[in-house]
Amino acid sequence: MKSQERSELLAMLARESYFERELTLSSGRASSYYVDCKRTLYLPRGAYLAGELVLELVQAAGVEQIGGMAAGALPVTDAVMAAAHRNGLDVRGFFVRKETKQHGLQQMVEGAFKPGLKTAVIDDTITTGGSSLQAVDAMRVVGGNVVAAIALVERGEGAVEAFARAGLKYSWVFNAEEVRAERAAHPLAG
Repeated sequence: MKSQERSELLAMLARESYFERELTLSSGRASSYYVDCKRTLYLPRGAYLAGELVLELVQAAGVEQIGGMAAGALPVTDAVMAAAHRNGLDVRGFFVRKETKQHGLQQMVEGAFKPGLKTAVIDDTITTGGSSLQAVDAMRVVGGNVVAAIALVERGEGAVEAFARAGLKYSWVFNAEEVRAERAAHPLAG
């Protein structure tokens, strides 16, 4: 992985996306910190860096399309799509709705999804893998050949084991401890 770009993105995540306070995660678990990757992914340089680095994981996984549950997967999927274009790679992107749309084509999986292609579920931050596995179920219902899971930030709270049980190869750019350590090493001026 490109070390200079990785270091720069880590610093951005620590500065823009890391918060210490008591809250409840989407998994239902309580936590004393939160990594809100969208705050970095919606900055031009953050989107560029995340796209390039996650694209390396997409290539290593040998998948042809990526997507995950809306809304967490949207900015990282979009960043990877832009990176794939810049690098001349043919990778498709899509997203999974929490429930089937009641109008239009009434689809649960939207975007450039194509049945049968090697697929990775993707998200910005993954804790237990619960919402990603819900997305995997939806992808498989419509013919997705889901073989991998990819995260920008892995929290280390059960996803590794959950994806292993589901038969998915799991990779990530950062673990949450790296982001926490970077923030501790460079606290924000108050």
